[in-house]
Amino acid sequence: MTSDKEKEKNGGDGGNTDKRGFASMDEEKQRGIASKGGKAAHEKGTAHEFDSEEAREAGRKGGETVSKDREHMADIGRKGGESVSKDKEHMSEIGRKGGKSSHGGDKDE
Repeated sequence: MTSDKEKEKNGGDGGNTDKRGFASMDEEKQRGIASKGGKAAHEKGTAHEFDSEEAREAGRKGGETVSKDREHMADIGRKGGESVSKDKEHMSEIGRKGGKSSHGGDKDE
């Protein structure tokens, strides 16, 4: 049989994986603590600072990750389409170019 001290040490009864400590805090509190740590590291001079290549790579990885969410990407496209279609002048220009192309060329009239 498992003693109470062993349960406490191992995170509770058997496979209990309840969040404890930092993980149990709400996100706002976690962010506040993390922010203080980041500021302290910068003041101390031990914080990692990304160079442009590292930042580019991080952005690329983030873009790949977010683009895997097809529903999210469809939503972005839909919002973009709605936004651009409100620009009547832009839509007229697209229509003119499409009409010229379908009637045999790029000739200006």
